[in-house]
Amino acid sequence: MIRDDALAALPVRSALPDLTAALDGRGTAVLVAPPGTGKTTLVPLVLAGLVGGGPARRVVVAEPRRIAARAAARRMAWLLGEKPGVSVGHTVRGERVVGPHTRVEVVTTGVLLQRLQRDPELAGVDVVVLDECHERHLDADTAAAFLWDVRGTLRPDLRLVAASATTDAQGWARLLGGAPVVEAAGVSYPVDVVWAPPARPVRPPHGMRVDPALLAHVVSVVRRALAERSGDVLCFLPGVGEIARVAGQLGRLPDVDVLQVHGRAPAAVQDAVLSPGERRRVVLATSVAESSLTVPGVRVVVDSGLAREPRVDHARGLSGLATVRASRAAGAQRAGRAGREAPGVVYRCWDRAEDTRLPAFPAPEIKVADLTAFALQASCWGDPDATGLALLDAPPAGAMAAARDVLTAVGAVGPLGRATP
Repeated sequence: MIRDDALAALPVRSALPDLTAALDGRGTAVLVAPPGTGKTTLVPLVLAGLVGGGPARRVVVAEPRRIAARAAARRMAWLLGEKPGVSVGHTVRGERVVGPHTRVEVVTTGVLLQRLQRDPELAGVDVVVLDECHERHLDADTAAAFLWDVRGTLRPDLRLVAASATTDAQGWARLLGGAPVVEAAGVSYPVDVVWAPPARPVRPPHGMRVDPALLAHVVSVVRRALAERSGDVLCFLPGVGEIARVAGQLGRLPDVDVLQVHGRAPAAVQDAVLSPGERRRVVLATSVAESSLTVPGVRVVVDSGLAREPRVDHARGLSGLATVRASRAAGAQRAGRAGREAPGVVYRCWDRAEDTRLPAFPAPEIKVADLTAFALQASCWGDPDATGLALLDAPPAGAMAAARDVLTAVGAVGPLGRATP
């Protein structure tokens, strides 16, 4: 049975008429909606005709992370009163839960890229929703460029929606041929900011390393928050290792459950985090909880101020994840999680003066990451230089040249940059 009460409470409903009109008129739209409004769950159900009485369509929703893809599919199935794999399913690396009557399929952007390379027409798909566009992951930017190419050459009927919590709406609108921008207002409450820097200076992050003194300070701030405030605590940390170390230092807290949320977390833990708990909770999470997941019951956020992003060292020819200071935009997203359901508070583990020196936004991956995989995708697409692709940011020439050198050396591309059979 469809859970009409839960669907009616989602604020994005007010934007649905404008979104539908935009897609009927232009075939493309940019949806800007804060976290928790229902953009990830209600919108695909309406576009597929599973809610609202619209025409039946097949919708593919692309999420940047596996944990977000699974969670979105489970939530939509719950809203319909079904099990995953009936009307709504998901496909991530190594896991596919879909059925013969599935009309909404949630996939990772990596899975979507693979499908586009195999079947550029996306036969049988009527609508593609690119969720969390503001994160500017390389796979998402690449998928958007391929989809725009497909729509202009093979599938003019393919409907495209770029959806995000906070994004460069006008940039995405230009990229999608002047797509209308549809905004949905969210329900948010005031969030107080508590500046809680360490008493002594800590070493800045270097590579994957994080100063243990900072993690010990985060533990003390979590304990302080539990003592001073009510409600669940959501603590942002850069990666799995830091989450495990903080959990270990917190130990067993009286009448408090400590949960760890990241891409490797078991499905049972993910489900537990997304449902209200019987006891008070401390949820230790990576940036996946900034906007991809909504954790109920959170009144307090503890922000370590760190994130993990891909970087490349051209001098040494090495690439990988690096620990960096989170941007002010990411900090605003994290703080907002404390004000989703009631007034809240964020404890920031740095001082106010330092905040003004942080980058305004995270760097787009295409500007800082290793582009070898991107260059191979572009070569397989038939555009080795990526000059014909609609991208928000052009790939750096030096990084593309280095990527082509690697691909040529291993025989993945020929002298003209075309992918080898």
